[in-house]
Amino acid sequence: MKKNYEVVVIGGGIIGCSIAYHLAKEKMDVALFEGRQIGGKSTSAAAGMLGAHSECDEDFEVFFPFARSSQQAYSVLNEELRELSGIDMQYRKGGILKLAFSEADKNALSSLISQPSVQWLEAEDVRKREHSITSNLLGAAFIEDDVNVLPVAVCQCFAKGARVLGASIFEYTPVSDIKKKENGFLIETTIGQFEAKYVVVANGVWSTSFFGQLGLEHQLTPVKGECLSIFDEKATLKHTLFHDQCYMVPRNNGTIVIGATMIENDWNESVSLSGIESLIAKAKTMLPAVSDMKLDSFWAGLRPQTFDQKPFIGHHPEEEGILFATGHYRNGILLAPATGKMITDLILKREVNKEWVEAFKIDRRRPSMYRRLEE
Repeated sequence: MKKNYEVVVIGGGIIGCSIAYHLAKEKMDVALFEGRQIGGKSTSAAAGMLGAHSECDEDFEVFFPFARSSQQAYSVLNEELRELSGIDMQYRKGGILKLAFSEADKNALSSLISQPSVQWLEAEDVRKREHSITSNLLGAAFIEDDVNVLPVAVCQCFAKGARVLGASIFEYTPVSDIKKKENGFLIETTIGQFEAKYVVVANGVWSTSFFGQLGLEHQLTPVKGECLSIFDEKATLKHTLFHDQCYMVPRNNGTIVIGATMIENDWNESVSLSGIESLIAKAKTMLPAVSDMKLDSFWAGLRPQTFDQKPFIGHHPEEEGILFATGHYRNGILLAPATGKMITDLILKREVNKEWVEAFKIDRRRPSMYRRLEE
């Protein structure tokens, strides 16, 4: 068995698989280690919204351009990965309707509505697009470019594409330790030791243990999200609906995904009855027709949250050969392509947008408000 690689990626969710794919495209010798099945944890729990606009109500200077570049990359990757892997990521157009039930809701959307690619629709115009929408609506911000994909399929596309390009993918192979050695690092796994010049930690909320091993005090907080899916037998919903952190996402298989709860610092991945009840109640306020739809399934996942809800993407402050790509919180699916490219560019010492490097660096300063909360 081969034991030496240029790069080892820890974590086989969509972030880790994107990194492996982008590295393999550059003919880097890369191995990825995943403790369970590829895409089997947080990635499989995500709804798959590519909401560059809908997730950036305020930070349109730094985070939005990064998110937007990642969103736009999907239109190219959709064909590229399908040809390479033979897997359909179920890229679905239609856009997002970010609903407003009151003037206060509309005012909260003002920054978003000011964007040239976002259109404000009055209630009557919304109903022309979605005939079954609630009658209590004031209007909606229509974001045509915010589309969706099937997260597990995207992850599988990246993983298989990486394999085709020469990467080694190890499932059910947890990494327990990373040690510095001359000219690289020693990676301890359940199937033996491996060596690499670079190590990328992309293990979602479980990356915290590696921060500690590598001399950093960083913590990632789990934010549990519960979701359910229902059968939309009459193809009632054409667009994604979004209001107050709750969404309804139509998928190509005839279901609608409804999510998601946000339960901070909860490591329990089981689904609660109260969580599902709250989601159904919220969905009814947006699309009353859900009352007559049949339940498909329900599940939960853990979002990795940093202190400022922005990801850590970059080099270890003191070890050039260690990089992190974790803490993507609600936006792992959206940011996967841009993260894979950014990590690859950092390893290859290519130029990377300085604002992104600064915004996502591992040792960025915590604003005083976060320090006070921790104290």
